[in-house]
Amino acid sequence: MESTLYSLSFAPNPDWSRTFAPQGEILAYLRRVADEHGVTPLIRFNETVTGARWDDAAREWVVRSTSGEWRAQALVMANGALSDPILPRVPGMETFEGPAFHTAHWDAAARLDGLRVAVIGTGASAIQVVPALQPRVARLVVVQRTPAWVMPRHDRAVPAWRRAMYLRFPATQRLVRAALHLRHELLFQPFRHATIRRVAEWVIGGHLRRQVRDPALRARLTPDYGIGCKRLLLSDDYYPALTRSNVDVVTSPLASVGPRQITTADGATHEVDAIVYATGFRVTDPLLAPVVHGRDGRSLADAWAGSPKAHMGTTVAGFPNLFILMGPNTGLGHSSVLMMAEAQFEHILGVLALAETAGARVAEPRAEAQARFVAWVDRANATTVWNAGGCTSWYLDRTGRNSALWPYGVDRFRRTVGRVRHEDYALAP
Repeated sequence: MESTLYSLSFAPNPDWSRTFAPQGEILAYLRRVADEHGVTPLIRFNETVTGARWDDAAREWVVRSTSGEWRAQALVMANGALSDPILPRVPGMETFEGPAFHTAHWDAAARLDGLRVAVIGTGASAIQVVPALQPRVARLVVVQRTPAWVMPRHDRAVPAWRRAMYLRFPATQRLVRAALHLRHELLFQPFRHATIRRVAEWVIGGHLRRQVRDPALRARLTPDYGIGCKRLLLSDDYYPALTRSNVDVVTSPLASVGPRQITTADGATHEVDAIVYATGFRVTDPLLAPVVHGRDGRSLADAWAGSPKAHMGTTVAGFPNLFILMGPNTGLGHSSVLMMAEAQFEHILGVLALAETAGARVAEPRAEAQARFVAWVDRANATTVWNAGGCTSWYLDRTGRNSALWPYGVDRFRRTVGRVRHEDYALAP
């Protein structure tokens, strides 16, 4: 996502060095914003939440962590949708003798230059890792289970004159942000409309045709499902990296790992010195769900039973004063999730204001309001490419339901969650 759009609306940064800023700049931006808004002193770093329960008598949450116990009137779960890494379960992983790690837990001490490296997976993490590793390693084995749809990223340096203009005339950056937002809202249309989707597949397929001339390799990299069914990826250099002489694209799944090799399901063995697992994240079974307990003592995991559901993607019946950022059905396949999070915060503030105005201390969505919202989202998702595009993705939970994505554009979400209806919430003193 372009950094101008992938920024907080109230904290624009006129000094991004590139259209898609590198990790160091993004981290520096987040630290600066946290400092400027007085958030940093409130953060407890290197802390693990071990449990949370609703105390109905005291009308507050009791949160346990590695440093003690905390009490609060409201609890916001903001642990992110793509924050809990998943490793494959294959025989022999523990026997591997070289560096082996998930992309989310990158081992900065590992020296990969000149080694034979395997990258397991070809999703959003892999298309960043593969082009960075390819020039450095002796051999790169890319294990692909399913090819991805990849569109051009068009990343480029932001010229000094443009950054100076953004700094002196902030309205110009706001206009650019608005234009990018509109462009991404239009990118959503193929996900809902089959005719537009077929056109998009031809246009975006041209990126593969232009960058991969070898017909055999191109065939291995061509998806057999509708565009957007799995996460649509952005890269200018992923396909070129795969065409280099030191790269092997393996289309048979990983079957086992040995001390210095991997074996795929077709029986082929590849000698490697290091393994990078680009195998994604736990999305529909969040790690905190089993340890957060509501009014009747049930955990979120028990209440959800494998399929997360929330009113407006933010509040959950049976869990008073609990709010979830990037909760069920708030993910996107086309635009900046920060805009979704900001809209959710407006809803959170609206619910708290509703309770305060009514002289209440507790707000909880009514079960029937939540059920209506979830049913409406499910009906809308039924005809999208995510549900009917011919693939299996992390958008679908273990019950087969799409509990990850919002079925419309960002503006529709803002309008929907922006209305806090008194009749949707049960309030208590």
